[in-house]
Amino acid sequence: MRETHLLLGQTLRFTGAPFAQGIDAARHERNGAVLVADGRIAEVGTAEDLRARFPLAEITNYGDALITAGFVDAHAHYPQTAMIASWGKRLIDWLNSYTFPEEMRFADPDYAAAIAARYFDLLLSNGTTTVCSFCTIHPESVDAFFAEARARGLRALAGKTCMDRNAPDALTDSAQSAYDDSKALLKKWHGVDRLRYVITPRFSPTSTPEQLEAMGVLWSEHPDCLMQTHLSEQRDEIEWVRALFPEARDYLDTYERHGLLGPGALFGHAIHLQERERAVLRETGSSLIHCPTSNTFIGSGLFDMDGLTIEGHRIGLATDTGGGSSFSMLRTMAAAYEIAQLRHRALHPAELYWLATAGSARALRMDDRIGNLSPGLEADLVVLDLASTPAIAQRAARADDIWEALFPTIMMGDDRATRAVWVNGRPVRTGAPSR
Repeated sequence: MRETHLLLGQTLRFTGAPFAQGIDAARHERNGAVLVADGRIAEVGTAEDLRARFPLAEITNYGDALITAGFVDAHAHYPQTAMIASWGKRLIDWLNSYTFPEEMRFADPDYAAAIAARYFDLLLSNGTTTVCSFCTIHPESVDAFFAEARARGLRALAGKTCMDRNAPDALTDSAQSAYDDSKALLKKWHGVDRLRYVITPRFSPTSTPEQLEAMGVLWSEHPDCLMQTHLSEQRDEIEWVRALFPEARDYLDTYERHGLLGPGALFGHAIHLQERERAVLRETGSSLIHCPTSNTFIGSGLFDMDGLTIEGHRIGLATDTGGGSSFSMLRTMAAAYEIAQLRHRALHPAELYWLATAGSARALRMDDRIGNLSPGLEADLVVLDLASTPAIAQRAARADDIWEALFPTIMMGDDRATRAVWVNGRPVRTGAPSR
């Protein structure tokens, strides 16, 4: 007889995207329940109904806490864990001053393993159950990331970062070695348990046309993989790209002409897009990954969430650690709200929460597996205490509906709000649930 767990509490799930279908696409159950069996969500409904139908299930009652899909972080740099919140640089200076020196250390497998363990501890403490990360040029950094994720049963995506110019000699490869190393790592890790390999040219300024071409060839050979890179983060970066690729129509064209565009392409930032770029990105089904704490921390600009969602783009949400200043997707939602406000659009809590769960899963083309409370999906869950601090509790106590109760946690919450985390149907971080 299979083992079943019945989790009781408030529940929040989505039947569609609030940006397209409206706020009614979010479904809240005050006295809800989630039945977990064999690593998957078996049923979602009311506590009364599921208790009656599954009397032998082991019950965990989280009381007034909110049970949702675990957070999905669609763009991060796990090797930057130790240097998060480094002071005062623009993107290019920040890479040279902080990022590249730190990434050199990942040639050491022991160091890479230690940071990977710390990184996943931080993610889980903040309720993130899936992440898509850049590694370094070192195969050891990829091995450390995937080995740690596999040991924890996590769904995780990553790839070796490829750079063959405009970086320190100790951090450069070549077009051929980038192809060879990436292919070997892909064959080693892609599809193992809950892991997926992502083809990863860092961005056009650090890759020659020959290397971008090699990555395009590799992707064409393995179209079931994703491809991740950066696009139009800062205006001086765009000018740099224009100087390096004088023949290109725009920044996006440096990827497009080398086969790095289409379904499964993930473009981090995408702030300063031209009209042609917006149209092509939408038409090709590429995903745009919004990194709001990074965009404010490094002074990059204001992502056009309203305009891009109206146009029908696939958009995910991400911490972009360590350019982003927090490991928390709650803080990331808060920053997305603040940036949208600066563009005169107040994102609804349902829209923010969808971005951090089902929206990011959709951007990663994994919404058939994760990102929602839906029967058949993998049971990666976060349980949030909506009164985790005195300030949040006093505001939530005045709430008239779930959105007024949830919004203070989005805006002011941190890891103290993480009551419990379930990964692949098993609790991995628990508080003290009531019975």
